[in-house]
Amino acid sequence: MIAFFILAYTIVMILIGVYAARKVKNSEDYVLAGRSLPFYMALSTVFATWFGSESILGAGSKFAEGGFSNVIEDPFGAGLCLIIAGLFFNRKLYRLRFLTIGDYFKSRYNTLIATFLSGVIIVSYFGWVAAQFLALGVVLHSIMPMLSIQAWVIISALVVSVYTVLGGMISVALHDTVQSVIIIVGLVAVLIAVLPLVGGLSGFVAQMPEGYFNPLPTEHSFLTWAVFITALMTQGFGSIPQQDIYQRAMSARNEKESMWASVIGGLLYFSIVMIPIVIGGIAAIIYPQILASDSQLLIPTIIHEHTGPILQILFFGALISAILSTASGALLAPATLLSENIIKPFFINMSDRLRMTIIQVGVAVIALGAIVLAYNPDAHIYEL
Repeated sequence: MIAFFILAYTIVMILIGVYAARKVKNSEDYVLAGRSLPFYMALSTVFATWFGSESILGAGSKFAEGGFSNVIEDPFGAGLCLIIAGLFFNRKLYRLRFLTIGDYFKSRYNTLIATFLSGVIIVSYFGWVAAQFLALGVVLHSIMPMLSIQAWVIISALVVSVYTVLGGMISVALHDTVQSVIIIVGLVAVLIAVLPLVGGLSGFVAQMPEGYFNPLPTEHSFLTWAVFITALMTQGFGSIPQQDIYQRAMSARNEKESMWASVIGGLLYFSIVMIPIVIGGIAAIIYPQILASDSQLLIPTIIHEHTGPILQILFFGALISAILSTASGALLAPATLLSENIIKPFFINMSDRLRMTIIQVGVAVIALGAIVLAYNPDAHIYEL
């Protein structure tokens, strides 16, 4: 039943990509959806920026190990990043009408600096995309073990690459809108099902170890506060100049909606990530032996043991949707930088058609590099 759902879901995702391809007329359509996304779609695609495998499987297990102090980078830092970008950067960047964040660096500094910084940003995406492919491989292998994890990694990469190549940012935005609904519905349904296992929300709070809900350092020394601020700001500030955040926010139809899509998207992201965090905490209460051995198995175990087929479909639908929505945008972003800020400076004139073709080839190149990283039998999602 779950396998049939996944097959049907995959076909729908590809059909959406084919539909999106019909709306692409030029490179701005392909990269920024023609700056035409209505607010609900801009909000969905910004929300989907960070919501990947680590948001559902990683955040829950990390919270179960040590409370909020273990998840400062994500969701606290990740949500803060989107809010800061919205409040202080999006409106000004939107007015400049650049295609990439690298174009801003070129305008502010020079071509050499823009090329160098774009190269640094591109390299950072290989591991990020590989982590999503590997997570898809692990999830699909657990559902359909007839193929190896590595085989599912390749199949997953092909599916995501195909619909991203077909429709660009329009495809990404349409998928994110559908997938965001599935994520929220699936996670809320699972939370409602497992909360009674610990006596409801009040029972959950009462059974968690003391201090688990305090994100601030308990020891007030310079070192502990420095570590806390560093953890918060690494993603909170460090991820602001990333192409996927820029690309998703700049796809809104005006600067006001771009700003609010990021601000509300950051708040929504932070709120929804609390659901897998609570589910991970509930699983830790029920399965302390799993918490002691491998916390990453907490959420899959509670889903397997305490939910029926319908809820399992909703959960795996939410998980796969989260990974796909992150992976597609993370493929398109570095491919755009590769075309616009690494290759384009070598051309005196580059046609719009050639620019789009290079971006599409770039998607394939990034996907191939990510497959190589994810295909390693020793690869680990968190490390990637």
